[in-house]
Amino acid sequence: MSKLLSSAIQSLRPYHIRSQVGSPVRKVRMPLLHRNRPCCAFTMTASNLTEASDSFNTRLIYEPLEGVESLENYRPGGYHPVQIGDHFHDRYRVVHKLGYGSYSTAWLARDEQSNKYVAVKVCIADSNPKEVDIISTLARPRSPANNPAKSMVPSILDRFTIHGRNGNHACYVSAPAKASLSMVKDESSIRLFQLDVARALAAQLVLAVDYVHAQGIVHGDLHLGNILFKAPPSFDQITLEQLYEKYGAPELDPVVHMDGNPLPPGVPSHGIASIWQGEASEEITLAEARILLSDFGEAFSYSEELKYESRTPMVVSPPEARFEPKKPLSFSSDIWTLACAIWSIIAERPLFEGFLATEDDITCEHVDALGVLPPEWWRKWEARRQFFTEDGKPMNRDPFRSWDDRFEDSVQEPRRDNGMPLFDARERDAIFDMLRPMFSFRPENRPTTQQILKSEWMIRWALPEYGKIKNDV
Repeated sequence: MSKLLSSAIQSLRPYHIRSQVGSPVRKVRMPLLHRNRPCCAFTMTASNLTEASDSFNTRLIYEPLEGVESLENYRPGGYHPVQIGDHFHDRYRVVHKLGYGSYSTAWLARDEQSNKYVAVKVCIADSNPKEVDIISTLARPRSPANNPAKSMVPSILDRFTIHGRNGNHACYVSAPAKASLSMVKDESSIRLFQLDVARALAAQLVLAVDYVHAQGIVHGDLHLGNILFKAPPSFDQITLEQLYEKYGAPELDPVVHMDGNPLPPGVPSHGIASIWQGEASEEITLAEARILLSDFGEAFSYSEELKYESRTPMVVSPPEARFEPKKPLSFSSDIWTLACAIWSIIAERPLFEGFLATEDDITCEHVDALGVLPPEWWRKWEARRQFFTEDGKPMNRDPFRSWDDRFEDSVQEPRRDNGMPLFDARERDAIFDMLRPMFSFRPENRPTTQQILKSEWMIRWALPEYGKIKNDV
C-alpha cells in the first residue's frame, strides 16, 4: 500500500459495524479502503522483505470482502489458502484467523503437543523472510541476558514449510498476542488511555526500543499498529467453545469470481475475517497494559545493512527520509517514530495529521508544530512559498496549530471533556522536555533511548507505573 493511502487511512475516524455469528462490535475505517490488518494479534507480522507484492495483480478478479486480504493475491508466488480446521506440521490445528498483511496471513492455532494456543504466520511463496533472522538476533541478547525488555519482543517457537498450490511458504510459530494499540483506540469513541496505562505503555515502548537498539537493530516501522497487548497466561485455559462464545466463531464469506467462473486452484473457497480480542482503550487496566513490539519486517542490522527509504506511514516518517535521501536511516530515525508513538499513546489524536496527505502537507504539519526546517532543507523545499513566509510564518492557512495548541486540543481537552484526569503542569513540562528533543529535525540532535530513559518524565512518572506491573506475571 502506498504511503499516501496509508497516511490517509490513518487519519480516518472509525465507525461501527456489527459482525456476524455473535461477534462483538468491530470497527473498520471505511468499506474496502481500510488498510491491511497487519496480523495485529501476532508477534510477527507481514514483512516487507521483497518487492514481490509490487507485481501482484491489482485488477479485481473476485468480489471484494470487507476485512479480508486481497483475494487477487492468491496466485502462484502469493498467499497460501488456509481454512479453519487445517492441520499444519502434524501438530497445529487452525481455529481462527488473527490477521494479514501484504506478505503473510496469520492464524490462531491449537498446538496439540503442548495443548496451548499459538500464532502461525504463513508467508507468501515469493517472500524472503529476513524477519526471522532479526528476531533470532533479538533472542540472543548481547547483555544483560536478564533484561526484562527481552520479553517485550517476539520469539520464534517453531518453523516449517508448506508446499502448496501457490508455491513453498515459510511458516513461523509464535505466542499469540491480543489487539494492537491502534486497534483498541479505534474501538473507543474517545480514543484515550487512562493516565496510568498511558505512562506504563510509553515506558515499556522505550524499554523495548532500547533493547532492540542495544542489539544493533533498527526497527524501521514504529507505530501503534505494531505494538500489541500481550495475551494473559490464562488464555491457554480457554476451550475452543469458550473462545468462540467470547470472541465469536470464524466468519466465512464465499469467494465469488467476478465473471462467475469457477475458482482456480490455490484460491480459498471462503474469506475469513480476523478475530477481535480487544476492548476500548479507556477500559484497559494497568494490569492488562503489557506490550509486545512486533513486525520486524523493516528492521535491519545497522552495522551490516544500509537502508535509505522509510516505509513507515507518511504521517510518522522521519523528515530526513525526505530531505536527506542519500543518507542511510539509523537508530535516530526510530527516535522520531518513537516520539510519534508516545504522543499517540498519551493523546486522542496523533501529533501530525492529514487526510490523503502529500509530503508537502506533512512537512507543513512539521513546521507548524516544531518550527522552521534546517536552512538547507528550507531552501530545498520549494513548496514552502505556498504555505509560509521566508521566516516561517504560516500564510493562507486556517487553522494553524502550534505545539501547545496540539497538546491542549489533543491531550488535555479530550480528557477534560470525558471527565478523565489531566496531566498537571509539572508533568506536562516534563513530557515536553522529553519529546521536543526527540522531534529534532536533524537526526544527530535526537537523544538515544538511554538518554530518554533518564528523562524526568520517565523517571518520575512513566517507569514507576510500569514498575507496578512488571513483576506481576
